[in-house]
Amino acid sequence: MFDRVLVQRRPIPTRTPGGLYLPEKLQKSPREAQVIAVSKGLRNVEGKFNPLGVFVGDTVLLQEHRGDPIKWNGEDYLLVREEHILAKVVLLEHKSKGAKDIPDMRTLPKA
Repeated sequence: MFDRVLVQRRPIPTRTPGGLYLPEKLQKSPREAQVIAVSKGLRNVEGKFNPLGVFVGDTVLLQEHRGDPIKWNGEDYLLVREEHILAKVVLLEHKSKGAKDIPDMRTLPKA
């Protein structure tokens, strides 16, 4: 019971990033969710809690059809076990470099 995570799924997209409307049969429940609350973790043999690997505010990727739906204050949530979380989503800032900025990059000879 102590390995539970309360998450809130992202809204179901009704349009593609390009602005096209998606038919209802293609509108799948998103597997991406935001962590709202985290339990203490599981007890080890010494009786101490092993903390979970996710934290409030993390974005996670869930297995499909897992968890217990909960409605609270008019909002929909999902209570999932930590083992049903596939990954933690981490966005990295990436600055694009041109070929001239990369020391190993060589210009190909013109054909």
